[in-house]
Amino acid sequence: MKLGRGKAETSKPVALPGYGDGVTLATASGEAIPARVIESSANTLLVAVTVPIRPLSASELDGIVLEFTAPHGRVRLQGTITMENPADPDVLRLDAPRSLEVLQEREYVRVGAARPVLVHCSRDQLQVESYTVDLSGGGLLLAGPDTLKLGDEIYFQLALSAEELPVTGTAKVVRIDPRGRRGVAFEEISDLDQRRLIRFIFDCQRAERRLGLE
Repeated sequence: MKLGRGKAETSKPVALPGYGDGVTLATASGEAIPARVIESSANTLLVAVTVPIRPLSASELDGIVLEFTAPHGRVRLQGTITMENPADPDVLRLDAPRSLEVLQEREYVRVGAARPVLVHCSRDQLQVESYTVDLSGGGLLLAGPDTLKLGDEIYFQLALSAEELPVTGTAKVVRIDPRGRRGVAFEEISDLDQRRLIRFIFDCQRAERRLGLE
């Protein structure tokens, strides 16, 4: 089951990020480049890459998708992308933006829980043991590994207990916090595994409440 993938809304105005908003520039090769909006109008966005990058070729610019989170979900935009100034490759202009799709994001209860996770990264084919810092029905916050980069796609096996089969699926790294922990959002997870995970979260909440009462 693919989570939260909606259809493009062609009948509504294109949602655009505002001045100062953080966005991600996703290249056709799978890179996820963090950036920030420095100018926003109805037909143009000017964004500044927040980490130094090499100058992108015309074909790389042509394949870029700009992603950002809006109140109704995660929005993906494409249009004509050019360098604002060839001498400054970190500033890019997106003209005539059009919405590709809106990825609907549900709000899930999140609970702190340290559970072992086996992470397999599709980029480098490495398999690494890690553990969760917290988890929800829509994703996990992982303690590591620090080799995971923004935009990386992973296959995970999450052990809820020693007595039952692990929860498995695929996910994408959507954020890295200042402590180096990786936030991953589920891409594919079965209905059964998601229900098991949500039940585990509710059990953790009940246990926390009981401890609080005691």
